[in-house]
Amino acid sequence: MMKGKLKAICISEKKGTEKHTVGSAIINEKGIAGDAHAGDWHRQISLLSYDEVEKFKKANPQVNISDGAFGENLLIAGIDLSKAEIGDRINAGEVELKITQIGKECHGDGCTIFRSVGKCIMPKTGLFSKVIRTGSIKEGDEVILYCGGE
Repeated sequence: MMKGKLKAICISEKKGTEKHTVGSAIINEKGIAGDAHAGDWHRQISLLSYDEVEKFKKANPQVNISDGAFGENLLIAGIDLSKAEIGDRINAGEVELKITQIGKECHGDGCTIFRSVGKCIMPKTGLFSKVIRTGSIKEGDEVILYCGGE
């Protein structure tokens, strides 16, 4: 078990647009209410390490990277998300998520960050999850990663 904090919640109302932060959100059985990527599939909510994003920003100071720029829904600090495996559970606020996918193909030229620096962290470090328990979340909530069936 690892504990951290929810640093940001990011949504986009329309696919193909950059995500922006919201201070709190309702998570329903399809994902984050109001997010265009919510739906009946295995990638309802995406997660990214706040610490990894900060490292990327320091290595690429020429690019302005705001929360949500990688397409992530949740930015989590203080947890080594690279330790997560498919099937692991994450609790945040009232919500429980199950990891369903690790990484994804970058959109390449369709990705603002990739166009700027030629690389992106979502393909290697992004996590995707399905909602197990609905509820509300807010920035600053404690996040717990349960690894390996804990």
